[in-house]
Amino acid sequence: MEPGKFINPYLTRSDLLVLRSLLRDIENESKADGEVQLKPDCGCEDADDDDGATIRHLSNLNRPEHDDFEPTIFLSWDTNELKKLHPTLTRYLIQPYLHHAQKLVRVETDVVFLTHLLLYFTTSLPSAALLYHHFTWPHALVHWLMQSYYVGTYTLMMHQHIHMGGILSRRLWYIDTLFPYILDPLMGHTWNSYYYHHVKHHHVEGNGPGDLSSTLRYQRDSVFDFMCYVARFFFLVWLELPLYFVRRRKYGMAVRAGAWELADYMFIYLLYRFVNVRATVFVLVLPLVLLRVGLMVGNWGQHALVDEVDPTSDFRSSITLIDLASNRFCFNDGYHTSHHLSPRRHWRQHPVAFMVKKYRYINEGALVFRNIDYLMMTVELLQKDYMYLAKCMVPMGKKQIGMSLEERAKMLRRKTRRFGEDEIWNLYLKK
Repeated sequence: MEPGKFINPYLTRSDLLVLRSLLRDIENESKADGEVQLKPDCGCEDADDDDGATIRHLSNLNRPEHDDFEPTIFLSWDTNELKKLHPTLTRYLIQPYLHHAQKLVRVETDVVFLTHLLLYFTTSLPSAALLYHHFTWPHALVHWLMQSYYVGTYTLMMHQHIHMGGILSRRLWYIDTLFPYILDPLMGHTWNSYYYHHVKHHHVEGNGPGDLSSTLRYQRDSVFDFMCYVARFFFLVWLELPLYFVRRRKYGMAVRAGAWELADYMFIYLLYRFVNVRATVFVLVLPLVLLRVGLMVGNWGQHALVDEVDPTSDFRSSITLIDLASNRFCFNDGYHTSHHLSPRRHWRQHPVAFMVKKYRYINEGALVFRNIDYLMMTVELLQKDYMYLAKCMVPMGKKQIGMSLEERAKMLRRKTRRFGEDEIWNLYLKK
């Protein structure tokens, strides 16, 4: 099925509202141009044409005092769908859990974080301990596959944790502080490295020339350049990140970033050398390898399409995805432009913020896609399949909507071009 011709019914309610608004804009622009075009199959006839009503509804979903308030309990099901289950199950299981869980999380919408902490502590941790106690190959394989399935959601939960200073109630600060030191290595994270690299470095540099994970100096549809990009992070981040802080004269941060990274390596080595080689490989080493590659695949997809005229704009150096994997299972990670505009914005607020600034997105020439995640964005770019990406694109504004598929594909290709050092100097360093 063509990615631009269907609505995934399993999108979150917020994503459906945002997407329907954008599709109405396309329909209205087509009517204004006098074109004959089939109405998109988006349920537009059931939606309010007023963006203000959409914004109010999205906002009300996040307001505990409003009747439309909808906390997130599980990722696979919206809470309003859970309430349609058997009344006995809802009354004696879902509602009591929701009532108590909301008292234990930092934000009342975020019951899902407690749900996932319980999941990880009752599956990942016991499974890892059992492998060290009694290793078997079938169990090791199942454990690694389980962790590979968990890691995306866990990483984006930790993304919220490092930006907001925690996810649990402040009276549970000790649990909030300690659980990453237990779970992070099991998911492939080294202690505190995500915080130092992402919050204290990436969001400071914003994919600019000083960003160690910047995509500017790479041809972003080249397999060779992509492999160089991944290899640099994989093999050198342990050294480059502390040196970055030294160059910024943040010496304490350099020491802490380097010390935590090396301490984690030492922890893995000791378990490998003196406890259980095979268990350590499956419990700690393979997750580390997978995550390091995954982080760079994701960052490449997020920052591969960079505007050739004004790459310094957050609207033009990152993208927005409306898709299942990014937003339902990874806490609205698809709204990456919104996240760069306001790194501390709560994940549930991204669809609202997008709608509030929709016309700014349009005026800035921002890019929005649907039915594709960052992994497949990277894959399609490396295959140079710009026609497929053009089909995934949700055009915004008269200029983008008026483009043919071929014109959109050419525009996207231009945005993957490597920036030369003279351009970087004029666009960034000279300023």
